[in-house]
Amino acid sequence: MVDVNLRGLMYVTKAALSHLVDAVATSPRKVVDVVNISSVGGRYAAAQVAIYNATRFAVTAATDAWRQEFTRQSVRFSVVQPGATSTELWHKEGQWAGFTAMFGEVERLHAEDIAETVPFIVTNRRRVAINEIVVRPTDQP
Repeated sequence: MVDVNLRGLMYVTKAALSHLVDAVATSPRKVVDVVNISSVGGRYAAAQVAIYNATRFAVTAATDAWRQEFTRQSVRFSVVQPGATSTELWHKEGQWAGFTAMFGEVERLHAEDIAETVPFIVTNRRRVAINEIVVRPTDQP
């Protein structure tokens, strides 16, 4: 979980940053965007998912730290924090049952619900930076 949720994001971001900074000069908009996907679990901790929460809090914190570091170079960083979303991870034994025990049954978001936030973030005018978006199912507490 740490490798997928955190280390992969850190390694890819580190490798891409110099290219992104260079791309600002040739971008017609004079700005580039990095959009990281975290989780509501990166805003609020919950019992029985401490390591998951830790990785998601780290994604949110790293995104904001990079935002502060690179904003003057016109690299915008955003984080999307989805709530319960129907993905392959939920099909692992006990994952959905544990969530339901804590929060009750909710209609889960679909991947495309989250994907639709990305164009909203990256197509804004240069002067507009969307730093965080939280997306939850309507009936998720």
